[in-house]
Amino acid sequence: MPCDFRLPEAGSKVPVVVFSHGLKGFKDWGHFNLLAGALCRAGLAVLKFSFSHSGTTPDHPEDFVDLEAFGMNTFSKELDDLGIVLDWLHRDHDQRSRIDPEKIYLIGHSRGGGISILKAAEDPRVKKIVTWAAVSDFEPRVNPPDLESWREAGVSWTLNTRTGQNMPMYYSLREDFYANKNRLDIPAAAARIRVPFLIIHGTADTSVNFREAEKLKSCNPAAELLAIENADHTFGGKHPFTSDELPEHSKRLIMETAEYLL
Repeated sequence: MPCDFRLPEAGSKVPVVVFSHGLKGFKDWGHFNLLAGALCRAGLAVLKFSFSHSGTTPDHPEDFVDLEAFGMNTFSKELDDLGIVLDWLHRDHDQRSRIDPEKIYLIGHSRGGGISILKAAEDPRVKKIVTWAAVSDFEPRVNPPDLESWREAGVSWTLNTRTGQNMPMYYSLREDFYANKNRLDIPAAAARIRVPFLIIHGTADTSVNFREAEKLKSCNPAAELLAIENADHTFGGKHPFTSDELPEHSKRLIMETAEYLL
């Protein structure tokens, strides 16, 4: 899996944030590098990675050149990918002396937020979690209005409005969900989380409605819910992102996230 690892200029035994992107995303999407840089300057090590079946490749990290892999992706694959990243952080590597493996935190955006919730509930190595515009439940997403045609054809197609690509989603996504429903149940996982848990969501999110943040909060009353007024699904980011300065909603996002994790 393609990944990059940033560390603060100074300090040892620093906390590590592992960032998981969402559907039709990748580690270098939009302003993700600026967000990671801001967290790093605040004093956090940041590891970003692209899921193994994101549709991008190491040679084409920002292009969906492997649509077959994208179509074959499942929630279980993404959850296992995140576990592989956590395993690596605990192994001997060049930066091991700079990080504190007892302070591994997760940040997940959109679908990556749902994956991060599942991992935080099942893996005691995770000590804090922050979600950005996270989905609250995978089940509605594998029961679309065109379910019967999806089942019969074995594939449905989703348009990437940015690239113009029709991207496949194979029926195995739904089969995987129901075969592993106990492991992939986000509401139940959210309720089990016992580490600090911050839910950040924009009130103007048209991709994942703010009600999903409220649902997560209802699952875990101990979690903190922060609404960013008028923020959209990406907190002002887009791809490509050409500015060297973060959007205002993203500045607030980073400020609140860093303060919570440090």
